[in-house]
Amino acid sequence: MSVMVTLEIPVVKEKIEGFLDVLREALKETRVYDGCQKVETFVEEETGSVLLVELWETAQHQQAYLNWRMESGLVEVLGEFLNGELRPRTFSIRDDV
Repeated sequence: MSVMVTLEIPVVKEKIEGFLDVLREALKETRVYDGCQKVETFVEEETGSVLLVELWETAQHQQAYLNWRMESGLVEVLGEFLNGELRPRTFSIRDDV
């Protein structure tokens, strides 16, 4: 079953452009990762908050991707830009509603 994952990322407002530069490169790999159907990026300019909305074939695909990202060290690289905790959420897509 397909899932939608959102990830709210609080970024230090003064560092938003540097963060987005890193994200541009990282999302190239995300978009071609097995099971990724789509990734969109939204920026709340006033606060520097970034919202990623990802569609995955299955929760297992997304979990494998997340494990790979944790192992690759991307979270540590992004750490210098963060202004708080990441807020991930996973939603089942219900086509029957």
